[in-house]
Amino acid sequence: MFQSIILAGGCFWCLEAVFQQIKGVTKVVSGYSGGQIPNPSYEQVCTGKTGHAEVVEVAFDTSIISLLEILEIFWHLHDPTTLNRQGNDTGTQYRSAIYYKTQEEYDIIQESIKRLMDSQVYQDKLVTEISPLEVFYPAEEYHQNYFNTHPNQGYCQLVINPKVSKLRKLYFNKLSQSV
Repeated sequence: MFQSIILAGGCFWCLEAVFQQIKGVTKVVSGYSGGQIPNPSYEQVCTGKTGHAEVVEVAFDTSIISLLEILEIFWHLHDPTTLNRQGNDTGTQYRSAIYYKTQEEYDIIQESIKRLMDSQVYQDKLVTEISPLEVFYPAEEYHQNYFNTHPNQGYCQLVINPKVSKLRKLYFNKLSQSV
């Protein structure tokens, strides 16, 4: 069975690069969600005035990886305790958020939060927004597959590469064969 979830954890390029490498993930699309205006552009979202977050839609095969496992990776590869920022990226568009479609997804998200809190990985309070998905807007084409297309770009080298390295260290057993 195939499923998808919408996740926000800072710049969408970072989450896209990470989840593209996970076994069982079939597609990752960068986009926008959680705001008030229809079909926002990247430039509009960057102002922080649309209410949208930079997000990724992660599609996956549940016979290979579960939503709980996807969320575990999500929690460990961004900081869900910093409000409206990840590193030097600041603004509401960089918030931590999960947008769910069903009550079952919501219940799994709550279970993942409980597991995370029980593990005491983070000392500070989680600030991740948990909201029903209203709409997902794919980002412009030049944002798709960004890390793989621009591996030598400065942001990719300085920000995304460390996240990919962390993924490979923490979740080497969940990496796809093509990595």
